[in-house]
Amino acid sequence: MTKKTLCLLSAGISLLAFAHSAVAYETTAKNAILMDYDTGTYLFVKNHQEMIAPASMSKLMTVYVLLSKIKEGEVSLEDDFTVSEKAWRKGGAASGGSTMFLNIGQEVKVEDLLKGILIQSGNDACIVVAENVAGSEEEFAAMMNETAEKIGLNNAHFENATGLPHPDHRISPEDLAILARHIIKEFPEYYPIFKQKEFTYNGIKQGNRNPLLYSLSGADGLKTGHTDEAGYCLTASVKRGTRRLIEVVAGLSSNKERSVESENLMTWGFANFENYKFFTKNQIMATVPVWYGALPHVDLVVPETVLKTIKKSKKNKYSAQLSYDTPVTAPIAKGDKLGEIKIMYGDEVKDIIPLVAKEDVAKVGFVSRFIANLKYFVFGAEE
Repeated sequence: MTKKTLCLLSAGISLLAFAHSAVAYETTAKNAILMDYDTGTYLFVKNHQEMIAPASMSKLMTVYVLLSKIKEGEVSLEDDFTVSEKAWRKGGAASGGSTMFLNIGQEVKVEDLLKGILIQSGNDACIVVAENVAGSEEEFAAMMNETAEKIGLNNAHFENATGLPHPDHRISPEDLAILARHIIKEFPEYYPIFKQKEFTYNGIKQGNRNPLLYSLSGADGLKTGHTDEAGYCLTASVKRGTRRLIEVVAGLSSNKERSVESENLMTWGFANFENYKFFTKNQIMATVPVWYGALPHVDLVVPETVLKTIKKSKKNKYSAQLSYDTPVTAPIAKGDKLGEIKIMYGDEVKDIIPLVAKEDVAKVGFVSRFIANLKYFVFGAEE
């Protein structure tokens, strides 16, 4: 048995690169992250794991919990939720915050509350949802924390459904980006609401506060935020063609600065990075002879599609090395690892992709093995 190693320099392979947080880009945001939606690669980070006051961006978790309840069949868009005095007093116009202008005792459809949260950023709408889903806002906050843990948000803690200031209400920009990715992936049928530019309820029309919806092609979500402590913040998503980027910027000093910095970061991301699919699922990379097998050969394949986010300026600096043992000995089970592809940047290994058997190969009986041994003795190993 010998080890065969091949250097792959085809166009598809040489394009592989790995995104790095670029020091060449700067932002005035105190915290920022730019993520590729498909690969989860971070294109830019700045204090991205720091737990910050998220202001109304935390309403993304309120919406995630609500949409989960709808998906599970526990809540319907047509259900009517009742507005309590607390929801009216704490989240209504008298509170001075963002509001849907709901009235005490009013019955409001869930679909309207969802739009009131996402488009109008209504604090009253959030409290109505919390009380009707969980019995109280406190219980709903506990539900938010349980959900955050479940989906892997490691730097998040919620004390309310609105994002109104509380010393223990915190989440990292990284977790907000991950949460946005979950929303887009898990609730595609409801995601178009995030890009709706205006909504009228109780005769009052309000516009979506997301600045990118009005200035950047492909922008379709997600949520702004602002308090004195948090500054001006935004969790946003932009899709161009098949490519989507998600960003979070926080701690900006004005609405204008939020608009400029969020647009600049997105524009930079699309201009400097690209996604390349250079291996597809079950792509055959080699065919290897089999000793004592019911089949004479077995194909080695890539088990999953390999999509990578690359920095365009580095795309020609990468190569790949394919290595595997030949021949291999039966029995072989489908999916057995029989080789690997190493992605190289110079002499540095950047990633290792397994090569696996495409199908089962059973071991033959004694007579067949004897004949195989005789052939090897006479003719040698097959390459």
